[in-house]
Amino acid sequence: MKKTTLLITLLLPMLATAQYRSQVWCPDNSNGTFTNPVINADYSDPDVCVGAPLPNAPAGHDGEDYYMTASSFQCTPGLPILHSHDLINWEIVGYALGNLYEGYPELLAHFDGAPQHGNGVWAPSLRYHDGWYYIYWGDPDFGVFMVKTQNPAGKWTEPLCVIRGEGYIDTCPLWDDDGRCYLVNGWANSRAKYASVLTVREMSNDGTHPIGQPVIVFDGNGTANRTCEGPKFYKRDGWYWIMCPAGGVPEGFQLAMRSRSPYGPYEHKIVLSQGKTNINGPHQGGWVHTKYGEDWFLHFQDKEAYGRVVHLNPVDWSSGWPIMGRKGEPVITYPKPKASSAVIVNPVESDEFNAPTLGLQWQWHGNYDEKFGTATAFGTYRLYTYKLLENYKNFWGVPNMLLQKTPADKFTATAKVRFTSKADGQMGGLIMMGLDYSALVVRRVGREFQLLQLTCQQADKGKAQTEQLLATLKPTAEDKTDYKPGIHEDIYLRLTVSNVEAGAAHGGKPMVHFAYSHDGKKFTDCGTAFTMRQGKWIGAKFGFVSVETEAKSDRGWLDVDWIRVTP
Repeated sequence: MKKTTLLITLLLPMLATAQYRSQVWCPDNSNGTFTNPVINADYSDPDVCVGAPLPNAPAGHDGEDYYMTASSFQCTPGLPILHSHDLINWEIVGYALGNLYEGYPELLAHFDGAPQHGNGVWAPSLRYHDGWYYIYWGDPDFGVFMVKTQNPAGKWTEPLCVIRGEGYIDTCPLWDDDGRCYLVNGWANSRAKYASVLTVREMSNDGTHPIGQPVIVFDGNGTANRTCEGPKFYKRDGWYWIMCPAGGVPEGFQLAMRSRSPYGPYEHKIVLSQGKTNINGPHQGGWVHTKYGEDWFLHFQDKEAYGRVVHLNPVDWSSGWPIMGRKGEPVITYPKPKASSAVIVNPVESDEFNAPTLGLQWQWHGNYDEKFGTATAFGTYRLYTYKLLENYKNFWGVPNMLLQKTPADKFTATAKVRFTSKADGQMGGLIMMGLDYSALVVRRVGREFQLLQLTCQQADKGKAQTEQLLATLKPTAEDKTDYKPGIHEDIYLRLTVSNVEAGAAHGGKPMVHFAYSHDGKKFTDCGTAFTMRQGKWIGAKFGFVSVETEAKSDRGWLDVDWIRVTP
């Protein structure tokens, strides 16, 4: 297509230092204020810490390096790492986890193959202790895991299973003043058959294994504090603090609880709730104290199909309790945290696919296999067709979808692609994936291609997808060879997300519309409007799909030249 190896080589240094500014959502108002959400994308269950500058970072930001991670469930790479100098402007700098779970063959076998939707990495915690960054998370099927590093944008250790067993979720360590380590966690009712309790136990000083038995320190059963989970553990002014959400995800609130002992008893108070605002269920996140003496709480709001987006609220400790937002209600627009830098940067969305590695905005829907796809030397990314069972009903079991989070309530994503087919039934294109999904694909039939909209309601329940024939297309190129020739379709595919109820408390009902073009200039609207729906514990995600039903044929492939996200 359009790029050359020389161009890639020339662009790499610029790509390494370029700072991306989103066209569809930027929380920095450039006037000393910000507007929530600070990340309008699905970074579920976020946690944050203050750390050291990244290696080779310019001087001048000491004490102003903030790092964030979030749940990644079955998607890989997992445990995204984001970096900021002011808690408003964030960029993705890496991932702490590759496939689930290399190093544990019996667990790796569980996650290889079809996606394990909603399983895997739940509600991680991120801590900086004694020069090391630690992430702990609970996998509800297998136990508590930990990774660590001294460079959060670099390589992390392989996962270490700290506690083996079922039901453990939402784990967070606390290293006390005397070097002792404690771990708090919640419990998944789906596995343990009980929930709404928090337990604390002592760990070895290095945090690698338990040396004490769990103690129930809080019980929300039978009270308004049901579904207490997602705890974060802190110590301040001699008090042990556990901050956790309760009351349910879409409609819940944030609790703070304190005790003079890590084992309680804890008194508690609601410190953040929706109140009279339209920000539902504000809870579950991390508290951070800045070098300027300010306190902030980074947390999520559940916006259903859009996922759990990230908000920032000030914290007032003057009463002895961390009252968040404006007198306990979340803020929408507010003065920015004090910082020495005002550089505007946002998580990357668009991709020219110039680099020899995959952009950090992308995740696979399951454990990655190199046969799913790889970068090329031609300035494209290639997705090979994944071989479906002949009697497949829908794409729920497809792991090679290359997807990213929705970045705003309204946006348009346009991609230039070439689909190459070696056999009938091979197809590829653009998809919005969730419990329901819809895709705009080209599929080979004989010596032609069909342009189809494939839609499935309740894919997770095994329902069959429907097909809508939109156009019949002649190939734009054919191989001039007698040996396994392919035919090719060069086409521009577009999806547009619009919110038909922008004022609704939960983000309204986002609708997806499709269009296509042969020249990238004149687009033809096509298909039927699709109501976006979230995935299993994640928001809907958009990107690319490439599949086929011919078990014995050579694979076809989708070469993605670029994708650009615009208003």
